[in-house]
Amino acid sequence: MWRAAQGGAWGCRRATAAAGRLPARLRLLLLLVLLQASLAVQTSKRFLRSAGPRHNSLKIVGSVTFPVKVYVKLNHNSPRILCLTNHLRNLELIDPIFQWNGPGGGLSSKNSSVQISPTGTLILRHFNLSGVYTCSIVYKLTAMQLDKKLVIKYLIYAYSDPKNYYEFTARYHAAPCNSSDNVSFEKALLQILNKLVAEHSCEVTLIKSECHHVKMQRGGLQNEIFFTFSVASLDREKHNKLCQQSACDASHRLNKAKHLIERFFKQQVEVSRKSSEPLPEIYYIEGTLQMVWVDLCYPGYGMNALIHPDCPECCVVCSPGSYNPSNGIHCLRCDSSLLYGATKC
Repeated sequence: MWRAAQGGAWGCRRATAAAGRLPARLRLLLLLVLLQASLAVQTSKRFLRSAGPRHNSLKIVGSVTFPVKVYVKLNHNSPRILCLTNHLRNLELIDPIFQWNGPGGGLSSKNSSVQISPTGTLILRHFNLSGVYTCSIVYKLTAMQLDKKLVIKYLIYAYSDPKNYYEFTARYHAAPCNSSDNVSFEKALLQILNKLVAEHSCEVTLIKSECHHVKMQRGGLQNEIFFTFSVASLDREKHNKLCQQSACDASHRLNKAKHLIERFFKQQVEVSRKSSEPLPEIYYIEGTLQMVWVDLCYPGYGMNALIHPDCPECCVVCSPGSYNPSNGIHCLRCDSSLLYGATKC
């Protein structure tokens, strides 16, 4: 570093000495250029200092023409919600006074779930109270001007991630429908499937199992069990499992489990084809495995890309006039519902 600095100084002395050998008019021009460059650097430094530190957190700005929708994950902190419009944000405001109100009345930083900065920025902690939030700002643009007042409205919605799982259906040739062998086989199958997916913190749950008599094409009747089961990912934290990076992601683990189950049924077909022994009484019927991806929302929440285009894949709290009584994905209409998150009409 000393050599670099020394080299810089030597270069400067060489430039000065070289300038001394130039004609007077060229020396004057060179000095003007160096002076302008120096001023430009100083101006840039002053601008950077005035810009202050950069924050990565999201900031929401309001509007006086329409309520701004804000989506906050349930039981998480909200982004910074400003008591300003884009127009006011670019002005100097004299003696501004901010007042926030929520669904339950006035908001104050005395409440541990609310944080309001001196400049009127609101942060809602552990958010769970959806509804209309308003901020009034009283200010002057000049010291001699009368006070101006502006009211900014926000619609703040709680949302949660949907519960995802795969739903499988498979058919097995079965023993007579009243046979206890079918029940024993069902239990054994569920145990095997759960062991397959346990390493990925997933679980298999039986949705329904039905035995039917099926008339075969150009043949007689045979007994078949129609299995329907779900494969869902568990909460790793609750089950004391260690995970790293993408391996901890619920959808990643769920896809791993899906592939294991698909391979398990494929192997049953391969074993049957290679075996010279007669088929057992209960066996998987090739080609009957089917799968669908299912999204579910908690009661009181639903998905609606038309109403909530900024959060189309979120389970957003049902607004007044709607409700969701069960683990569906839609908020149903209910004119008598006056609350956010209604679970009954």
